[in-house]
Amino acid sequence: MSGQYNSHSHSNSQPPVAWRYGGNQMKRWRTKANVSREELAEAANYSPDTIKSMEQGVRMPTPRALDVADQLCGAEGLLSSAKDYLQREKFPARAQDFMEREREAISLWWYEVALIPGLLQTEGYARRLIGSHWPPVDEETVEERVAARMERQEILTRKPPVACSFVVFEAALRVPQVDAAQLLWLVGAGRLNGVSIQVLPFARANSAALMGPMVLLETRDRERFATQPDSPRAS
Repeated sequence: MSGQYNSHSHSNSQPPVAWRYGGNQMKRWRTKANVSREELAEAANYSPDTIKSMEQGVRMPTPRALDVADQLCGAEGLLSSAKDYLQREKFPARAQDFMEREREAISLWWYEVALIPGLLQTEGYARRLIGSHWPPVDEETVEERVAARMERQEILTRKPPVACSFVVFEAALRVPQVDAAQLLWLVGAGRLNGVSIQVLPFARANSAALMGPMVLLETRDRERFATQPDSPRAS
């Protein structure tokens, strides 16, 4: 491998600058207006901890929070105008670099031990996984991440074709989240040009096969990367 993606240590885990600036401005206006975090949280229908995470730039300040803060703090539209510069990231920060590599891939090999690979998930299956994330995420975030996952699947029908090979451990197919629609989708995806899907049976698995998932990919620049995702739900 000429490169290795490590989801624990990669530098692209910093929240976007716009989030941090928007949150900082919201806190400044709130403090100036002598409005407590609890008061803003109640008016915007958020928990105080959520408002705190927005002000710290850990979470994106939402349009609702900005509008309520603008009115409550007398910002005369200055906070509300920040909505035009804030954009929610489609993927968790820890996954950003991998998604960039995936978009550049000309070939991809994916082994999954517990879940259906993200590129082969139906919308319903993806929603069940993302919706059960812990710590929990709000419904808006769930829907955005499901939509982003569905968008990624264009790699399966891209022109020129990307060589995609998947191996899924049998256990991943025998969990309650996998319904008939998901199984039928796997059958259909396996018929696509350039897509190969194989199942590793229980009887053929050895100890190494149970160590966790792995993705290998090659980019247009002939760079090769390997990753062992730490959160399959985000894959």
